[in-house]
Amino acid sequence: MVKEMRSEYSSSNPFSSLSSFHKHNHVFVKFAVSLLLVGLAFRLFFSDSIRYISVLEPLPPPVETEQESEETETPVSSFLAQTPSSLPPIDFPATNITQESENVKCDIFTGGWVPDPSGPRYTNESCPEIESHQNCMKNGRPDSAYFYWRWNPRDCELPKFNAHRFLALMRNKSWAFIGDSISRNHVQSLLCLLSQVEQAVEVYHDKEYRSKRWLFPSHNFTLSVIWTPFLVEAAIFEDMNGVSTSEIQLYLDKLDKTWTDQYNNLDYVVISGGKWFLKTAIYHENNTVSGCHNCPGKNLTEVGLEHAYRNVLRLVFNFIKGSDHKASVFFRTTTPDHFENGEWFSGGYCNRTVPFKEGEVDMRDVDTMMRNIELEEFEKASANGPEEGARLTLLDTTHLSLLRPDGHPGPYRQFQPFAKDQNAKVQTDCLHWCLPGPIDSWNDLVMELLINGKIYQ
Repeated sequence: MVKEMRSEYSSSNPFSSLSSFHKHNHVFVKFAVSLLLVGLAFRLFFSDSIRYISVLEPLPPPVETEQESEETETPVSSFLAQTPSSLPPIDFPATNITQESENVKCDIFTGGWVPDPSGPRYTNESCPEIESHQNCMKNGRPDSAYFYWRWNPRDCELPKFNAHRFLALMRNKSWAFIGDSISRNHVQSLLCLLSQVEQAVEVYHDKEYRSKRWLFPSHNFTLSVIWTPFLVEAAIFEDMNGVSTSEIQLYLDKLDKTWTDQYNNLDYVVISGGKWFLKTAIYHENNTVSGCHNCPGKNLTEVGLEHAYRNVLRLVFNFIKGSDHKASVFFRTTTPDHFENGEWFSGGYCNRTVPFKEGEVDMRDVDTMMRNIELEEFEKASANGPEEGARLTLLDTTHLSLLRPDGHPGPYRQFQPFAKDQNAKVQTDCLHWCLPGPIDSWNDLVMELLINGKIYQ
């Protein structure tokens, strides 16, 4: 067909052929220009459409390459070996907006610890409120890997504690931590986080410096720790180092007025039981001795700490729910310790330097028992809803704390314990937490529950 067309053009007059060529050329040019204009219009329309669609539907995340996958699996020692300037930036939510915007129910207490290159939010130099027993940096703890982790819930994002917003919400308010020395450990963490915005002024302490109160003057915010290890009345014969000269006398049906007399003045409360119930004690009920726990040779009925702990928590919850004062109350669950090969008094130690992963550790029977009692009594107390009393919120720190054997002072509860003798026998602390340390994440949880607590009910 092409050959025949060429022969026709070759037999024609050259001028008529040229004229014919020009005519065909004009037609071709017009066609090309039209095609170009249509294409340009289509391109403009299509690109606008793409931009509009991209607003409605975010682009999918990039596909992970083999190299990226390998980097994700790099051991934490390699991760921490990088200099701060070489660490990849990680974006954390600046405020607690994730749950506000997505109203999706999530268990913020289930998850794992993930590397956090940003490190601690304060130091022992920037926060003067760290007690000596938890001041692991000053006391000479040689490793620092325990700084570089954050709690990551399995199904949602947990924003970091926002000190500016917290203090704004607490203007003209009062908040107290009620419990044992773990509560004091917790309040110190909060003080340190808030100190990056405003330094607190101590306005009260008891004789033994166990109960304290601070004021944030520019916000008229009062923060307290009320030391009451059993939450009920108790006669305790024990020094600051835990050495006891007699059995504890515990009154299971009488709440400790140390905290109940202050309750009506509190807007927010974090309350908890704890390890003190494991100690040898004589139990009193209805003005008579009703039994004991771990008291061989006393000719008393061994009642067991389960009975005591359940009765005390029930008494506490009944008081809170029955009070005319409607405070916001967070109930914190028990804290497992990480003593290995003994207890604090028998050579136990905790020398791990990285968190456990899910499935690598089981909770001890006694901790499981205490937490089960806590959850059962909390569920009963909160069954009727907040309209019948104070708003009760569960602060379940047990599982995330179980995974952090690396966050305790260990032998560094005292200053430079091995300065004179590398083999010195020293008392270790595998219950309380270094500051800064894992306990700071407890306040991330408190902040999230404070802002978005309704969706976790």
